[in-house]
Amino acid sequence: MHPMNQPEVTVDQAREDYDAHRRYCRQCHADAAPCPAAKHLRRVYNNAARAAVRPPGTR
Repeated sequence: MHPMNQPEVTVDQAREDYDAHRRYCRQCHADAAPCPAAKHLRRVYNNAARAAVRPPGTR
């Protein structure tokens, strides 16, 4: 996991974090649906992916 004060998360690292969580989380496996932590990690990944394709200087 990344410290909260790290503003930039790479797309690859965010995807790796999400995939690792889904592999090892008991709740995700038991329910066959993403737990709240997995949903958060997916949002981090989606935001990183959007930031990667956005031109620099735009928000």
